[in-house]
Amino acid sequence: MNPFLEDINFRDLKNNHPSDIAEVLNGLKEDERVLAFLLLPGELKSEVFTHFNYTTQEELLKKLASTDTAAMLENMAPDDRTEIFENFPDLLIKESINLLSPEEKRIALNLLGYPEKSIARLMTPYYIQAKKSWTVRQALDNIKKYGKKAETLNHVYVVDKNNVLIDDIRIGKLLMADEQQTIESLMDYQFVSLTTTMNRDEAIELFNKYDRAVMPVVSEKGVLVGIVTHDDILDEIERRDTEDMQKLGGVEALELSYTETPLLALVRKRGSVLIILFLGEMLTATAMGFFEEEIAKAVILALFIPLIISSGGNSGSQAATLIVRAMALKELELKDWWYVMRKEILSGLLLGMFLGMIGFLRIVIWQKAGLYDYGEHAWLIGLTVGLSLIGIVLWGTLSGSMIPFVLRLIGLDPATSSAPFVATLVDVTGLVIYFSIAASLLSGTLL
Repeated sequence: MNPFLEDINFRDLKNNHPSDIAEVLNGLKEDERVLAFLLLPGELKSEVFTHFNYTTQEELLKKLASTDTAAMLENMAPDDRTEIFENFPDLLIKESINLLSPEEKRIALNLLGYPEKSIARLMTPYYIQAKKSWTVRQALDNIKKYGKKAETLNHVYVVDKNNVLIDDIRIGKLLMADEQQTIESLMDYQFVSLTTTMNRDEAIELFNKYDRAVMPVVSEKGVLVGIVTHDDILDEIERRDTEDMQKLGGVEALELSYTETPLLALVRKRGSVLIILFLGEMLTATAMGFFEEEIAKAVILALFIPLIISSGGNSGSQAATLIVRAMALKELELKDWWYVMRKEILSGLLLGMFLGMIGFLRIVIWQKAGLYDYGEHAWLIGLTVGLSLIGIVLWGTLSGSMIPFVLRLIGLDPATSSAPFVATLVDVTGLVIYFSIAASLLSGTLL
């Protein structure tokens, strides 16, 4: 055996969980990783392969002989195989599918034929079914015959002569029943299913609502075509939440993980948003230019610009994050916009008053203590800052909470109302609010 295989204690490694094996192999050099992977048993090879990142998977497929690739893909669960193909170049997908047996090739092409974001892409066609006229004994014999290839044995799915799903029965209920009972005697016709064209987000909500570990997938006519298990749903939830977090941070959603995304692709994803934000922030300079005379007369007002606009941006980012997450969890719908607005008006006023009081006291205390001389109109400056904070925090809160509703109304993802976009909007409008209040309060004194 090669020295490097002895170093990683390869014989013991094969007894570990597939994800642990993949982690160890990822730490090897490319040639060593290929050799170690080839030495894994057939079925274990397929399981370990699904835990590699897409870059490593593509690298291995290019290095492996066609017979090794065919055996590995043949043993792989159809849903895992489809997920892998989704991220491969078209040429590599074509070459890989052509290595499969006719039956597995048909399954792979069928799954890839569904819309990209449909739940059918995550399903497996391997499950246990039964007829309502069967006895429990017949159903158990069928499980012994076909159960090894099934993705899970949690449920037995009852279908009619046209393969239309009519019920599902928990395996525990089947095991506790008398062997001569018919399947129909155990049925209650209460089941929940997904449709092949259903969006993955809708499917996630049904999994959460009914607290299921596995759900059947049926065609528009009710024909049972596969099942989706909780592990695939958990992976999809992780991808969805990651995408939302990236959008909230002002980044276009990454197709691959951060470590796998090429540098130029990462720059493009971040740069496009930064350019838009930069153009938006240029309006801030325009707004300041509009109030140039006021700033020239009372330069001291410029000291508080960062404090004022950052407070509005922060409050807006908070509100946007809360509302987007509530929408994602289905806590809020479009019809709830007025409820949210009323709540955020009160929240914005209270938060603004709290920050405004702190800003006012800070100026007055610093003036009285001699820490800074704001001049004879210090209290007016303090009042300007305090009232401006109330107005800007209120505006920021309302903007951050309402923009997600507007985006949802026009059919866009609310997550795109990212914190940076809200902050940029409030920066520009915040200056207008600040200098408008200053012009009203300080006219005839400093202005």
